[in-house]
Amino acid sequence: MIGIFRTNISSVDDKNSVVRAIFSQFGVDACSVDIEDCDRVLRVVSPAQLEEAVIIDFVKKLGFACQILE
Repeated sequence: MIGIFRTNISSVDDKNSVVRAIFSQFGVDACSVDIEDCDRVLRVVSPAQLEEAVIIDFVKKLGFACQILE
């Protein structure tokens, strides 16, 4: 599964916090946030088939906006 999401994560501290939380919660292969991009793109790579809605809900519970990037 490769998920690409638009977020409002804007600081390095917030980025690091979200990435750490996703790694610990889901055991993904890769996770990153491009805070330089206008969409603040969150990219999640997982060997398991994670539902995009699960990632979206998790990021929202962390206090950030998150939606699928079309």
